Amino acid sequence: MKQPTPEERRHRCTRKRRYRTAGDALDAARLAGVERQRTAYPCPLCRHWHLATAGG
Repeated sequence: MKQPTPEERRHRCTRKRRYRTAGDALDAARLAGVERQRTAYPCPLCRHWHLATAGG
């Protein structure tokens, strides 16, 4: 699989919601009822947290 370009990475970041902390992100997932299907990760571009679909 090829690495995403900087523009693709920026696009992925800007289309996602940003959270101040991992806890904030996981709380949002819990409120939406999808906490088991999501993980929080720190974004190196915006320095905030995003939610991603949990693998497996």
